Amino acid sequence: MSSQPPATGLLRASAVSHRTLMAWRLLSAIMLLVMGGIHLYLVFYGVGGLLGALFVLNAVGALVLAIALIVLRGRLLSLATVLSLMFMMGTLLALVLALTVGLFGIHEVLSFKLVPTTLVVESIGTIILAVTVALVLRSRRAP
Repeated sequence: MSSQPPATGLLRASAVSHRTLMAWRLLSAIMLLVMGGIHLYLVFYGVGGLLGALFVLNAVGALVLAIALIVLRGRLLSLATVLSLMFMMGTLLALVLALTVGLFGIHEVLSFKLVPTTLVVESIGTIILAVTVALVLRSRRAP
């Protein structure tokens, strides 16, 4: 007979370490900042009108969510990670729609400045944020 209950090993294996979680949160925040930075760069170098205003809002939203991922704890962190994932996915979806069928009357082409880079950044960012959401939600359930 063992002196420890068998469930103890299972709980330790499923728990997420603070260091691992913080690394994923930081990586997610960096991806949000890169995405927002690309949009802000495009505003400063030629994108104007409605699209320019939406790009500025994207950059501001990315900054707010990146800060939230780093400073929040508990339920608010869970909310911030889910919102960040939805934000990144929505931005990627908007770009894909603009490239295919058009969005708000705007038709994008792959040859436009930073479009391929943005596709890569937002795709990788979506994956990173999905992992972060899973880890944050798992860490909330761990005793």
